[in-house]
Amino acid sequence: MKTDSIFYRLFQEFPDIFFELIGASPENTEYYQFSSVEIKQTAFRIDGVFLPVQNEEKHIYFVEVQFQTDDDFYSRLFAEVCLYLRQNRPPNNWCAVVLYPSRSVDTQDIKHYREFFESQRVRCIYFDELGDAASLPIGIATIKLVIADTNSAIIEATELITRTKLELTSQRQQQQLLQLIETILIYKLPNMSREEIQNMFGLSDLKQTRFYQEAFQEGKEQGRQEGRQEGRQEGQRQERLRIVSRLLRLGLTVEQVAAELDLSIEEVQQAAQN
Repeated sequence: MKTDSIFYRLFQEFPDIFFELIGASPENTEYYQFSSVEIKQTAFRIDGVFLPVQNEEKHIYFVEVQFQTDDDFYSRLFAEVCLYLRQNRPPNNWCAVVLYPSRSVDTQDIKHYREFFESQRVRCIYFDELGDAASLPIGIATIKLVIADTNSAIIEATELITRTKLELTSQRQQQQLLQLIETILIYKLPNMSREEIQNMFGLSDLKQTRFYQEAFQEGKEQGRQEGRQEGRQEGQRQERLRIVSRLLRLGLTVEQVAAELDLSIEEVQQAAQN
């Protein structure tokens, strides 16, 4: 699962979840801007940084998502933080938060950095120790969905979708969270298509909402601004989809058409139905 991109999207769209996670007031979000930061002239990139907006009293929060055991993780983390502080010289104090799926992934090799942990400048959060999803705030429960096994993910996602529709009064936030849950499910259930997941969890009506349509148009416009390459590739893909039925009528199998046109079997089957 592409956990880094999921958590980046989660904290960018719902920064209040991060502050809930560390036990701080969600109202802190109005003082922060979340982004990913690349350290100049190095190969280092910090997964995410909550930077205070014109407020020297607020801490900078460095966020790292670590879902695999890495013996060099802590040395790299502190090298990244120190380089950032040297290059940017912020007036703010700082903290670092490391997100682990479980304690077993944490090497706990902190002998060179023990003071940072004892002072609680650095905190580790283990998702499997957060508690039962049903008893957690909806944002933190969504985070737990990332580490759920397949059977648990199906049950938890169903409950989360119901809670999202009932608890979130903002249509924009509701649709954003539902789309995020859908994205997590796509990674958790790789053998199911997006359409199958939408139908299974009652998410198919997402595309009919005004928010979805506006976001879709906004995304299309952003894509045009970023370059024409993806547009050309999509155009070529659509052209390949248009000739699927023609090749099937010539006697090729679905598998042969998929291989010939560089499409998935699901795409071929869908194109044939259309």
